[in-house]
Formats: sequence, C-alpha cells, structure tokens
Amino acid sequence: MDAKEISLNEKEVKPVVDLLNDYLANYHIHYQKLRGCHWNIKGQNFFTLHVKFEELYSNAQLTIDEIAERVLTLGKPPHSRFADYIKESKIKEVDTIGMKDLDMVEAILDDMATLIELEREVMEASEQAGDDGTNDMVNKFMQFKEKNTWMLRSFAGKR
Repeated sequence: MDAKEISLNEKEVKPVVDLLNDYLANYHIHYQKLRGCHWNIKGQNFFTLHVKFEELYSNAQLTIDEIAERVLTLGKPPHSRFADYIKESKIKEVDTIGMKDLDMVEAILDDMATLIELEREVMEASEQAGDDGTNDMVNKFMQFKEKNTWMLRSFAGKR
C-alpha cells in the first residue's frame, strides 16, 4: 500500500511518516519506563501507583500498535529495533530500581510533556499534508495524556 491509495500525496506525507517513526521510538522508551515503574514501585503509594502505571503502560502498548499501523497505512515500514528507538528517542531510559515513587511520577510527567510536544509536531505536519486520519489519531492520544498529566500532577501535589 502507499499513500496514493488513500488519496494522499506520498511526498507530502513523508514528513508525517518520519515524525511518526520518531514518535514511535519515544513511545517505546516511555512504555518500558512505565513497565519499570510498575514493577519497581515501593512505599505508601504502592497500591495507587502500581495500578495507575499498569493502566498507562496498557494504553501505551495499544498506542504503539496504532502508530506502527498508521505508518504502514501510509505505505512505509515502522521502525522496530530497540537500538533505533534508543538512538532516535528524545525520551531517555532511566533505572527505576530504587527510584522513589514521586520521582517516578515526575519521570512519567516529563515523558508525557515530550510526547505531547511530538504530538503537536505530528498534527501540524499531518494537517499540512491533508492527512486527517493521522491528525485525528494523534489528537486522541494527546487528549489522553493531557488528562493524565493533570491527574498525575494533582497526585504529586502540583498545580
């Protein structure tokens, strides 16, 4: 399949695909960080955060699949190697073993801010390419993160 088959100009969609692959790389690092936080959370917030991190990584797993499938829909292969994800991602790995609960929340908030920034870039590029499908998909992902940013900030006692 290529972009022409869904009435998009392949040349105009190329920046969207490149951004989606960057977004995919960042999401994979974020996903693994969420798994590490879920596995390694300790302390009085264990029950609350253990469940929240699981909710977030389950959502991230579905999101990753949708991003990769959108890249394929646009006629290109999605990146699929962790070496590429680590190299391309703005989001960096952290060692969650021994990390304090609120530091975990802060790390996830930082990731979400980076992902929202990337989402805005993807939506701008997809709008310029006339790619409403990508725009709608990414907007939905951004709204989820915006709401969860508010919730995690409230949990951590931030405004």
